[in-house]
Amino acid sequence: MTRILVKRIGAAAVLWAAVATAAFFLTGLGGSDPGRAILGPSATSAAVAAQNHELGVDRPLPAQFTSWAGDLLHGDLGRSYLTGRPAIEGLGQRLSVTMSLVGLSLAVVVGLSLLLAVLAATGRAGIDRAVQILSLTTHAVPGYLLALLLLTAFAVELPIFPAFGYVPLTASPGRWLAALALPVTAVALGGVAGAALQGRGALIDVLESDYIRTLRSRGVPARSVLLRHALRNAAPPWLTSLSLAFVAMLGGAFMVEKVFALQGLGTLAVDATVAGDRPVIMVLVLLTGGMVILVNLLTDLAQMWLVPKARTA
Repeated sequence: MTRILVKRIGAAAVLWAAVATAAFFLTGLGGSDPGRAILGPSATSAAVAAQNHELGVDRPLPAQFTSWAGDLLHGDLGRSYLTGRPAIEGLGQRLSVTMSLVGLSLAVVVGLSLLLAVLAATGRAGIDRAVQILSLTTHAVPGYLLALLLLTAFAVELPIFPAFGYVPLTASPGRWLAALALPVTAVALGGVAGAALQGRGALIDVLESDYIRTLRSRGVPARSVLLRHALRNAAPPWLTSLSLAFVAMLGGAFMVEKVFALQGLGTLAVDATVAGDRPVIMVLVLLTGGMVILVNLLTDLAQMWLVPKARTA
C-alpha cells in the first residue's frame, strides 16, 4: 500500500510539472505583448521594446523558462507585469470566492447524485426517467447559458436572489448562501445529472450480480445489502465521475463568475489572459492544475480504500 501511494504521489508531481511546463511555453507562443498592454496603444515601438526588455520577455523562451523555474524552486512566483506586485498578492480573497462556489457545488453534486442514483437503481421509475432526461438536457445546454437563464428568471423577473456580487461567509452566512444559490445551481446541475447517471448504472450492475442474490437468499436485510455491500462496490465508477465533474465545475465556475460578477479566479484568469500577464497566468495554472491533480489522487486513494483489489493496480 505504501509503495503504491508513493508511486501515485510521484506520478502526480511529474504530471504537475509537465502541465506547468506546457502552459509556460504555450503562453509564450500566444503572441501577447505585455509591454504594449502596460504602456497602452499610444506608446512608441521603442518604448514598448524597452519595457519588454525590462520584463525579460524578449529573451528566447527556453531562457525565460529556466529563469522562471529557478525562481519557482526558490519560492518566488514572480511579479505581475501590469501591477509590479507579487503575482500571488490578493489571490487568497479570489480563491475564497471560487472555492466557495466550487466547494458548495461539489457538496450538492455528491449529495443529490448519490440520492438520485440510489432511487433510480432501486426501482423508482419516475426518478430513473428524470435522471436520464436531466442528463440529456444539461449536456445540451452550456453552463454559461444556464447561468444567464437563471439570472433572468430568478434575479431579474422574480427578484428572489441577488443578481450580482459576493458576500463572505464570515460576514453573513445567509447572504453568502443567497449570493451563491444561482451560481451553484448553474455549476452543479450538469455534475448532478452525470454523476447520478453513472452511479445508477454502476449500482444496477452490482445489484444484479450473483453475490448480491446470494446475500438476499440468506435473508440479509435489503437495507444492509444496499448500504454495506452494493454501494461500496458501486462506488469506484461514481467516484471517477465525481472527479471528472470537479474538473468540469472548476472550468464552468470561471465562466459563471463572469455572468454573476463574482471576483474569483475566473475573472482574474480572463483579465490576465487578455493582458498577457504570464506570471499571474502561471500562478493560476499551478493552483488549478494542482487542485485537479490532487482531486484525482484522492479519488484513487478512496477507490483503493473501498475496493482492496484496486490496490494491486
